[in-house]
Amino acid sequence: MKITFCGAAGTTTGSKHLIEINGSRILLDCGLYQGRRKEAMERNADFPFDPTQVDCVVLSHAHIDHAGNLPHLYRKGFSGNIYSTPATRDLCSIMLPDAAHIHESDIAWLNKHRKRNDLPLLVPNYTKLDAEEVMHQFVTVGYGRPMHIADGVTMSFIDAGHILGSAQVVLDLEDHLTKKKCRLLFSGDVGRPGNDLLNGAMPCADVDYVIMESTYGGRHHELAAQTSEHICHLIREIHERGARMIIPAFAVERTQQLLYTLDKLRAENCFPPVPVYVDSPLAVRATEIFRLHIEDLKPTVRDAVFMRDDPFGFEGLRLVRSVDESKSLNFLKGPAVIISASGMAESGRILHHLRNNVGNPGNILLFVGYCAENTLGWKLRNGHKRVNILGDEFQVRAEIETLDSFSGHADHEELLAYFDRISGPKRRVFLVHGERERSDVLCKALAERHPGGTVEVANLMQTVEL
Repeated sequence: MKITFCGAAGTTTGSKHLIEINGSRILLDCGLYQGRRKEAMERNADFPFDPTQVDCVVLSHAHIDHAGNLPHLYRKGFSGNIYSTPATRDLCSIMLPDAAHIHESDIAWLNKHRKRNDLPLLVPNYTKLDAEEVMHQFVTVGYGRPMHIADGVTMSFIDAGHILGSAQVVLDLEDHLTKKKCRLLFSGDVGRPGNDLLNGAMPCADVDYVIMESTYGGRHHELAAQTSEHICHLIREIHERGARMIIPAFAVERTQQLLYTLDKLRAENCFPPVPVYVDSPLAVRATEIFRLHIEDLKPTVRDAVFMRDDPFGFEGLRLVRSVDESKSLNFLKGPAVIISASGMAESGRILHHLRNNVGNPGNILLFVGYCAENTLGWKLRNGHKRVNILGDEFQVRAEIETLDSFSGHADHEELLAYFDRISGPKRRVFLVHGERERSDVLCKALAERHPGGTVEVANLMQTVEL
């Protein structure tokens, strides 16, 4: 059996890991690389393997850095099954066409400039139609229901606690050539145990090999109590200033978690009444999918939805769908909280809100999650004084705040605790989905507490034989 790390090795985006066994080729995730435009376009232009020779894809969750290249894989000739949980499938049905629309729009914008300069025009890697067509290849599998997916390969999903429907992938493998049997665990993205909406990551037993994320190696998130007080303080600040708080947030899970927290704090009279706007059609549709899959939510949230004390529809909340409604937010009078996608501020309506608000020193830009290196969100989080937004340069005068406790990723100590709950020999552990510095820190910590196995940081396009 061989594993080739085709993405999210040495970086956090573009998750793709190719498993070859008994003549079958199984792809774990098929994500987009996100970062500098030129580098992202180059990395996403093609695959380091022949898509027509991939037998199936096993998808850990619906985030674009894990699922966003599926339409491109389809366009290049992949015709196999895509295995996912039911909630992941439903989220992909809205997220993949949305990402395709953004991709086509980006190419159209670039081609306007290329045409002026007599440069060859670019062709989109995939279209919205490709995103819609690839949905026919999804096969949904619930948590804890083993399924035979290839010769000598049985797959199971267990909860990862990261976003709605997110899964760890358990592969029980029998290599016909060596007659060896083993169990491989792919962590996907590991969620935080204290998530307000979701259950924590389930432990896996009798594991021989682990492919594990390392996003927050060496870093620690704030405590929940500190987070609540920080949010209340910031909303009181904008209320007093008559200003705005702009929150770039992922449409899936992060937006819903924010709404849950704001609803709870509002009920506790933590801050004066301030209107809250969710300006993201994708986030609005994702919230509806959360209601459809309440079986994946914590019992307390499930009960609240059943009892119509809906944390996703509290008083003062307005869900913005149309472009005209979105534009009208530019003319708001008085304080307001605007939550908009994308979380890394790379695309979507958040770019227009940043253009209109980043230069006002009374406003607050609140980041509540991870931003990959060189994204606009990363630049703002890291104190860049001038940034380029939709082709124009802006001076950053707004106050920048961060709250990593909202992250859907486990922090350093939580990753160690997650690893400790995995039983079995864990003979080889491969760290992926982390900037090199983060992965190295986690690698050292895991190696110290697990001397019985080998812990290493995977390199891009590295192939290992097990």
